[in-house]
Amino acid sequence: MITTKVKPPTWFWVVSVIALLWNLMGVVNYLNQAFNQVAIAETLDQAQREVFEGIPAWATAAFAIAVFSGTIACIGLLMKKKWAKTLFIISFVTAAAQFIHWLFISNAVEAYGSTSYIMPAFVLVIGLYLISFSKKGIQKGWLG
Repeated sequence: MITTKVKPPTWFWVVSVIALLWNLMGVVNYLNQAFNQVAIAETLDQAQREVFEGIPAWATAAFAIAVFSGTIACIGLLMKKKWAKTLFIISFVTAAAQFIHWLFISNAVEAYGSTSYIMPAFVLVIGLYLISFSKKGIQKGWLG
């Protein structure tokens, strides 16, 4: 039995590295939020502080799962592994859960203004793109 491997194009690697850098920024953001809570709280006004201090453990866990699974998925892309798609889906679902809390359960929009929608929308669009990108990689035989 002969198996042939399809070599991904250069742009696949470029997108994969950019995606990894994007997800690493998410990891840094999560770690900053997890380990610098006092410093962050000191920069917020009262309404923002109440929202920040009211983030439940499940939303923080969703944030952690989203950024770490997305980062590992990007490493999977660079290793040409099809399991990257599954991790991108997990990352997307947990990011969506976190943003549902942020935008619709907490008072974040009232405390931070309508710009509160920008980053969540951006993150979710990129998440959908990465799911699609990994699906295409599987279909093209770049991921195995």
